[in-house]
Amino acid sequence: MNLHHALLNTLKLKEIPRAGWLNFGLNDVESVAAHSWGVSYLSLILAPDSLNKEKVLSMSIIHDLGEALVGDITPLDGISKNEKHELEFDAIKKLTNLVSENEKIIQLWLEYEENSSPEAKFVKACDKLDMALQATYYSSKNNDFNPEEFIQSALEKIDDECMRLLASSTANGKNWL
Repeated sequence: MNLHHALLNTLKLKEIPRAGWLNFGLNDVESVAAHSWGVSYLSLILAPDSLNKEKVLSMSIIHDLGEALVGDITPLDGISKNEKHELEFDAIKKLTNLVSENEKIIQLWLEYEENSSPEAKFVKACDKLDMALQATYYSSKNNDFNPEEFIQSALEKIDDECMRLLASSTANGKNWL
């Protein structure tokens, strides 16, 4: 794969729908790229000064990069966490092979996957907060959609009190638009 093809392959994230929303019966759902933008924006505006903001933003941008080649794998797909990790890791290596910052990108992705730094923990929390906010957005457009399951799932995985408040307040935000 040459650099041109690798860059084009990363753009597939713009077309890959978030499978969890589709599995829940929603149509016209956000793409993986839209989700990554949401996580990146939350990271930008919520990152405390104690964190390395460049690292946080870089990690936010690339946290789902492997999905450009393997798709958005969910627990319903019958693929183990280890297999999913290996598939995405191989995809990241292929996509970044010719990029000058490839080792940095791979290390950031591994750090995120292993949840091994304060920055990784923060980005994972932003990932869950984005899910809660997106669920609320979908419920504002579809009265038959109840976001509670997604909000509760996010709350179970967010330790940061400010983000917990933001996620839990979304449950009452039906008429926020």
